Amino acid sequence: MTTQRDPLDRFFSIIPAGGIGSRLWPLSRASAPKFLHDLTGSGQTLLQDTWDRLTPIAGKERILVVTGKVHKSAVLEQIEDLSTDNLVLELSPKDSTAAIALAAAILMNREPDVIVGSFAADHVITEDEQFHKTVREAVLVAATGKIVTIGIEPTEPSVGFGYIKSGDELGVTGAPEARHVIKFVEKPNIAKARKYVDSGQYLWNAGMFIAPAALLLEQLAKSEPALHASIMELAAEWDTDNRKAAIEKIWPTLKKVAIDYSVAEPAAAAGLVAVIPASFSWHDVGDFAAIAELQSQGRRGNLAVLGNAKVLADSSSGILVSDTDRLIALIGVEDIIVVDTPDALLVTTKEHAQRVKSLVDALKATGHSDVL
Repeated sequence: MTTQRDPLDRFFSIIPAGGIGSRLWPLSRASAPKFLHDLTGSGQTLLQDTWDRLTPIAGKERILVVTGKVHKSAVLEQIEDLSTDNLVLELSPKDSTAAIALAAAILMNREPDVIVGSFAADHVITEDEQFHKTVREAVLVAATGKIVTIGIEPTEPSVGFGYIKSGDELGVTGAPEARHVIKFVEKPNIAKARKYVDSGQYLWNAGMFIAPAALLLEQLAKSEPALHASIMELAAEWDTDNRKAAIEKIWPTLKKVAIDYSVAEPAAAAGLVAVIPASFSWHDVGDFAAIAELQSQGRRGNLAVLGNAKVLADSSSGILVSDTDRLIALIGVEDIIVVDTPDALLVTTKEHAQRVKSLVDALKATGHSDVL
């Protein structure tokens, strides 16, 4: 009779490092997305912060990074302890299901009982000890045959996040906060968001998932059988000499779909998802207004400054992010956002920070890919 390993010994972290972060243009680009930048003034990039946060739980040898082929050099330069065996390079962006499911399938082929946890490379989390406590609880719950997500207590009725409706306590030993998930809800309008927050039953969905790899892939097989079959075919060749040929053949055919839709929502409907409310501070750094709120270092009065620019500010507030060393002078402007790079300059206000994505879409449509 085989003795089951301790759940925490089975745990392997996955860091999906993808997405352009278009609301952070022109600092964040396809060639240098937001996870490769220091956006908090910590002296480290968001990717490095994520790696350091996961190392005490998983260990350096048990963290796998999924990123674009074009980011290979930058990722390996920033994470010196990352083994190339634990670096999965995507041929092109295919959304979160392909990235996370392929990583889970590769790890399951190496360790059939592995429990995987997916944590985005571009989130800001403080209170590391509380984060570790929450993840350890999630691993214990996952070992009982659940897909576990970590929910964020809403601080306001935001329309920028999906929501998780939580139910009764699960009663798992060692995980007192764990609850059943009743359902996932798409990003709502402001009226619904207000109702969700007022009810006390809803949490923000931060996209963190912890589950036995076998269970996660089993759910994918039910909801997206063709995608599952292709992922398993590719994973079977991953640790062989046929990897390159398999990637070139299979990767372009993979369906683009978020893991929330392909796995989390159908699994929740089947009663297989649990949630643990986060006991730590979390930010997704979605736009420059969010960075301004986070920025405590480098502040010149009411102006937050990131970068090496020489700044003169008189009666001005907001955030200035610089990728140059030129002199920038601001006089009498409130809640301003200035992002200065060698080939593009953005000037907007905090109120309109979310509209930067629309500008990026317009640049794409008009053929200005050279600045994206």
